[in-house]
Amino acid sequence: MPKIKHVASDTELPASTSVCVIGGGVAGVATALELAERGLDVVLLEKGEIAAEQSSRNWGWCRQMGRDPREIPLIQVAMGLWDGMNARVESDTGFTRCGILYLCETDEQLAAKSDWFEKNAKPAGLSTRMIGAAEANALQPGCTRPWKGALYTPDDGRAEPFIAVPLMAEALRRKGGKLFTQCAVRGLETSAGRVSAVVTERGVIACDTVVLAGGAWSRRFCHNLGIELPQLTVVNSVMRTEAIDTGLTRTCSGGHFTFRKRMDGGYTISHNHYSVADIVPDSFRLFGAFLPALMLDWKGLRLRLGQRFIDEARLKRRWKLDEISPFEQVRILDPEPVMDILDDAEKHLKEYYPAFERMKIAERWAGCIDAMPDAVPIISKVPALEGFHLCTGFSGHGFGLGPGAGKLMAEIVTGERPCVDPSPFRYTRFSDGTKPRPTTGL
Repeated sequence: MPKIKHVASDTELPASTSVCVIGGGVAGVATALELAERGLDVVLLEKGEIAAEQSSRNWGWCRQMGRDPREIPLIQVAMGLWDGMNARVESDTGFTRCGILYLCETDEQLAAKSDWFEKNAKPAGLSTRMIGAAEANALQPGCTRPWKGALYTPDDGRAEPFIAVPLMAEALRRKGGKLFTQCAVRGLETSAGRVSAVVTERGVIACDTVVLAGGAWSRRFCHNLGIELPQLTVVNSVMRTEAIDTGLTRTCSGGHFTFRKRMDGGYTISHNHYSVADIVPDSFRLFGAFLPALMLDWKGLRLRLGQRFIDEARLKRRWKLDEISPFEQVRILDPEPVMDILDDAEKHLKEYYPAFERMKIAERWAGCIDAMPDAVPIISKVPALEGFHLCTGFSGHGFGLGPGAGKLMAEIVTGERPCVDPSPFRYTRFSDGTKPRPTTGL
């Protein structure tokens, strides 16, 4: 797993608080930080370490381009927050608007990108534009197979996940929030149909408002509450290089690879198409809900039946609050990277860009992405339990969205006017007859 900036934990669990946020990934940390900045008494609870799962294992992209249209207003809010993040956390998160290109080799790829551009980028007023072969090859020079063109957003950016999220958590503590790591939440106590307390492995905290930002663990937590959450996980594999000077500073996806420059002088590299979906017991329970998404991207999603099925089956789906929970049994999801996928990305990157021939791979890892049937997150109250909120299901899009999601979640909690229309992110879209489907994200 990537080396993460360590965040110190508070030690004495409070008897009560206004809001408890469960989950120390980017969504939970951003939500807690927003609430603390509003002067609320907030406690962040993490079963393992801050950003130890997908929030440190992602690509580090902060992109407006290629998103589902329902996410575009929220990513625009998030990008503004990223602009001020270094000042906000009083340190360098690595955020820079380096520009991102989706490079195209074929007319079919150009047509798909152009379609997204016309339907989404133009109406939203993004800086995104379609560029031709000459500009694409000038912006990302040195390719042995000249590109036909690209979808390009000059003010999209990148940041360092393993640094940025811990820095946000440290800012939360400076601004009055409390933070506890190695402190799993077993469940909630309720009274008269609403949240009354959070039960942790270290004791009970009285509160009337809870935000679950549990990432890949959210479905299991909700199931023990009797709340249905249609969520599965996808494993994505990533690698980083040692420092190397290629002259390429813009982030891009093309061929069989993606890459972005890092603060340490190396690159974060991944495959631009392949991920793995482990077949687990919930795969059968949720097959119908996820079938449209599977049909949309069946060529890029490898199904795998193996040890993960057994591991998931062994974990409890129901437990009492005085019992050891699954979140104590497995503190950190740390899947093995899929080597042949990374090998394919490395091979093609070197073929396309000889400047990477002498790169040395420093580390490989994988992360579990929390996926929803429509690939859009839930940022919402849960009507079945007053005081309970969900901020989860980011489907691989969460790092860039994180600051915006935290702001929106905090506004929902406090009853403020929301920064964007929250209805696309409502929990009830899965039960109100909407039949959520993936749309035109790339």
